[in-house]
Amino acid sequence: MPARLQDLLDTYLDELWEEQPVAATVFGVDGYDDRLGDLSADAHARRERRDDERLAEFEAVTDDGLSLDDRIDRDLVLSAIRGRQIMRDWADWKRDPATYLGPALSGVFTLFLQRLHDDAELTRCASARLHAVPELLAQGRQNLDPEMASTLSIERALGQCAAGAAYARTLVPAEVPDGPLRAELAEAGEVAAAAFEEFHAHLTALAGKASGQWAIGEERYSRLLKEKELLGYGAADMRERGRAAFDELDAQMTAVARSLDDGKGDWRAVMEGLNADHPPTPEAMRSEYEEWTEKARQFLIDHELVTLPPGEKCIVAPSPPFQRPVLAVASYSTPPAFRPTLVGHFFVPYPPDGASESDVKKRLETNSRSSIPTIAVHEAYPGHHWHLTWMQQNPRRIRQVVRTSYFVEGWGLYAERLLHEQGFFADPRHELGHLDARIFRAARIIVDTSLHMGEMDVEEAVAFMQHNASLSEPTARAEVKRYCSWPTQASSYLTGSIEIERIRAAYLAAGKGDLRSFNDAIAGSGGLPIGL
Repeated sequence: MPARLQDLLDTYLDELWEEQPVAATVFGVDGYDDRLGDLSADAHARRERRDDERLAEFEAVTDDGLSLDDRIDRDLVLSAIRGRQIMRDWADWKRDPATYLGPALSGVFTLFLQRLHDDAELTRCASARLHAVPELLAQGRQNLDPEMASTLSIERALGQCAAGAAYARTLVPAEVPDGPLRAELAEAGEVAAAAFEEFHAHLTALAGKASGQWAIGEERYSRLLKEKELLGYGAADMRERGRAAFDELDAQMTAVARSLDDGKGDWRAVMEGLNADHPPTPEAMRSEYEEWTEKARQFLIDHELVTLPPGEKCIVAPSPPFQRPVLAVASYSTPPAFRPTLVGHFFVPYPPDGASESDVKKRLETNSRSSIPTIAVHEAYPGHHWHLTWMQQNPRRIRQVVRTSYFVEGWGLYAERLLHEQGFFADPRHELGHLDARIFRAARIIVDTSLHMGEMDVEEAVAFMQHNASLSEPTARAEVKRYCSWPTQASSYLTGSIEIERIRAAYLAAGKGDLRSFNDAIAGSGGLPIGL
């Protein structure tokens, strides 16, 4: 790699860690674990100026003397910066309280999840971050604009505030043995908990004045698809692709349902019945996910579908308490890319603390025994866990850091399709659960694009997801609120999968290798925009 490009990439990452110290913790970069970062208006202005400078510098790097991988690295950074520029006038930091709650919560949680230090150092870093929470949330109070913030984003944040206060006050001190270290964490946790409660009060008052919109509009959505994700089409075309995929999957599910309902073919009714067969408790749900995670791993070995990196391990654990009010589905936390560990965490979607018996039951129904095998494949093997541990073998540091959900989540859904093709979902109930997960992603494309193009409101979207994606009402509502707050992400799953399947077909047709070599090569390249 030419020295000029290498210097630019190194500078880009160094500045990223300075501006986002919690991200440095996530990736295992030393020296930032006791900081939360600056989210003041001045800091946002500084980042925007820096993005403009870096964009000009990377654009000035011509193809001369660059290898294919060099050009990909350059264009990867360019796509990320252009994506931020497209959203600059949207000013999410004036709209969404999660901008401030996210690092305040995950900054401490990630320290104890990864445990890269001894208890004394963990306590020092966590205490420093807990003591920094009041300043971070004060910046949020200063920046959030009632004319830009939406009541929907505030409602999501209120649940996080309550969960965050309980987490800081009760759970964080228990991370270390009883004694002086626990006392230090308890004192710092109380400081943070009080700040979360103060922020909750501020947001409650703000909700009564908020008049902002959450829909980013068709033009901005389309620009993100074309300039950040490097796809060749915009929002309206994506919605039509989602509809076409939905219709195709609807026909497939009708055919499978006929074997389960005496030939009627009513897959929605069949799925409703299958959802009633679920684990009895959240812990039983976690245990069944763990069992299917191991089955999927062994299936990969038996069928030689991918290469497993030595030392990888996937821990199946309850979702973090502060995540439960805003995320109703399973998730995955990658091991720190710049540390010699390949231990990842598959988080099972526990209901929020204090959830009613009815809501707990509905959360369990959304994680029925027909759907658990597919979700385990998506999150673990050969989905996110395998992909993100395997790509750590790539020596290009920028590939570990800059990635898009259009590949990462696309890969997770491709993993489901891959194991379906290879016969993993042999039980028709599991096959229908697999197809239900895929049609859910087609419904996401339809809803996400329609919401942000202004052609569907929240209640219409919730009803659509309930009817077309086998979701309970609370889960459908949590999903739709997520789409409103995270435009284009919900469309990434099926879009990415279809594109990966297209690339695979071309690879195999050209005789470039077998299925395993394809999976290893494309997943090992990183989490690139499809165009790259």
